[in-house]
Amino acid sequence: MGLQWMLLTYAVAAEAAIFLLISLPSPKLLKTRIVSLISLILQPLMFIVPFAGFQLLVLLLRIWRGYAESCCHVDFELYKSQRNVILCASACLLYWCIYRVCKYYKDIQNLEEVEKRYKKL
Repeated sequence: MGLQWMLLTYAVAAEAAIFLLISLPSPKLLKTRIVSLISLILQPLMFIVPFAGFQLLVLLLRIWRGYAESCCHVDFELYKSQRNVILCASACLLYWCIYRVCKYYKDIQNLEEVEKRYKKL
């Protein structure tokens, strides 16, 4: 169990670094190359979404069961489960944010190309 949470933690850290790299201002040529590289990486990185989503469902059920069984006694496992829920949710949210930023940037590039073609006419 510990290995999967360690891998998910590294994946979330990598996603956060990628999102930071995309969102920082940079020259247009560099930004274009970064976004195209990350767009190629997004397809294999998609494995994180179903994995994190399933783990999120399991953890939410575990938390619900933990609170239903003991109203007064909250143990360390329940706190770990809550932390892991945040980790799973952030993995899915960061992936979605990276995908949308790349898509918006590509749409902007396409609109700029269309604008250049109309200016030439």
